[in-house]
Amino acid sequence: MTGSFAFLVADVVCYGKRHNITGVKVTPTVTADGPRDGKGFGECSLLSDAFSITEETNAHLDKDTARLLRAGASQVFWLRASRNRLREGLAALLDVVGPRTVSICESNSLRNVVEPGLFLLVTGPGQNGWKDSARRLREHADRIVFSENGKFSLDLDRVRLVDGRWTLLEKATAIVMAGGASRRMGTDKSMLPINGRPLIENLCGQLAGNFEQILISANDAEKFAFLGFEVIPDKVPGQGPLMGIVSALAASANRLNFVVACDIPHIRLAFVRRMLRQVADGNADIIIPMTREGQCEPLFAVYRKHAIQTVNQALSWGHRKISQVFSLCNVEYIELETDIPNINTTAEYEELKQQLGI
Repeated sequence: MTGSFAFLVADVVCYGKRHNITGVKVTPTVTADGPRDGKGFGECSLLSDAFSITEETNAHLDKDTARLLRAGASQVFWLRASRNRLREGLAALLDVVGPRTVSICESNSLRNVVEPGLFLLVTGPGQNGWKDSARRLREHADRIVFSENGKFSLDLDRVRLVDGRWTLLEKATAIVMAGGASRRMGTDKSMLPINGRPLIENLCGQLAGNFEQILISANDAEKFAFLGFEVIPDKVPGQGPLMGIVSALAASANRLNFVVACDIPHIRLAFVRRMLRQVADGNADIIIPMTREGQCEPLFAVYRKHAIQTVNQALSWGHRKISQVFSLCNVEYIELETDIPNINTTAEYEELKQQLGI
């Protein structure tokens, strides 16, 4: 699905006064297995068809669709579908509103069939526990927001639209590692063209609007000046990615830092936000993704700024591999559901172009 949805479970201020926003309310309907969440049917849970789409036009009613209209949505739709037909119902809705429509959607269940640009779970003191549908999706939430008396624990100014997609401006720095020699590629892979733009520019475009600061770790500032971000050279050249990481951490304005290699064509920002949340809520110095085969991804990881001391210690001992830092600090691992694609060889680059149809 190509529609842009921000999934909410409570009323949130709509951006309709500044943008053309479509509101969507999704209700799972009764199936042969029984009512939603195993509870009462409710006035809207029975359907004769697999799904139903209706447009709300009355903003004065006491219901969620009307509240979305009052909040500023240009149009609001109510999608009712059985759980096993939600994807089909969403496809039909996108045929109505258009695949590039920017939307705010109130739903838990829809998160099971599509990954939104931003997924917020909202709760308040008056709510008696979590709905089963919300509890099952907690680990997938980009942020759990607490609401009381019309105020939210999340600064709503951090919720933004970037290129028609919802983003959450993290109080964190993204560090793009672009100082490698690209030996296996035989040419500078950061400048490989992807849809008419260098690979590193494509990567930075995905990061923009999601991080307070973006730094480029590289020794050739002039080469990357076109990106418009600060380029941080290694304090001591020729000592590998560890030196690049510690030099960029020293220049970072934030305590949380997402370190990413420049040869990754697509970033799952939901997974990155999950790592940032795990570091912020815990005691880890570094969060490292790990594949089911046990392979670590230290250049797609989150580092606390205070890891500088540990990395400097490792460098002083002559260590050059990032993995040699792990035993010196508190490292936590997070399982990767799918591998992180990167471009190291000409064959991998040609495969990527075939996938993109270029």
